[in-house]
Amino acid sequence: MSETPMPDFYQAGQYRPEQSVGYLMNKVLSSILAQAEIQLAPYKLTYVQWLPLYKLLGCERSTLASLARDLSVDPAALTRSLSRLESKGLIRRERCTLDRRVVHLSLTEEGRAVAVHVPGVLAHVLNSHLSGFQHDEWQQLLHSLTRMLRNGEAMKSGPNASS
Repeated sequence: MSETPMPDFYQAGQYRPEQSVGYLMNKVLSSILAQAEIQLAPYKLTYVQWLPLYKLLGCERSTLASLARDLSVDPAALTRSLSRLESKGLIRRERCTLDRRVVHLSLTEEGRAVAVHVPGVLAHVLNSHLSGFQHDEWQQLLHSLTRMLRNGEAMKSGPNASS
């Protein structure tokens, strides 16, 4: 089976950041997060606070370690955010009785009441960023980003992967 040659869309001597896929994705993500944070301000939530709330809304219980992995954040940074959420009465942290290193997380009733607003805000912000896109363009964008993600994952285990 022959390997598909790697494209050379970017070349060192002609590389311009404003035309970089990574740069543009980062700018779009920054814009999405900034707008979501503005719209979630009435709930007194920052990005580092609403993201764990949103993730906990989708599961009944989680652990600190699994949530940190899911969010791709440092466990220590997540612990600080969770402390703020706990002091606001939005989450509950409970040490596992079998393994004290494991911390279980769950939303309080008040936390659930706040977290239910996050999906609507995110849908509105994303739809605003996709203004003017046709349905097939949106699907193509999702497909392309998913492909890029798979390519990146393949690089981790491919023949040129660095340890």
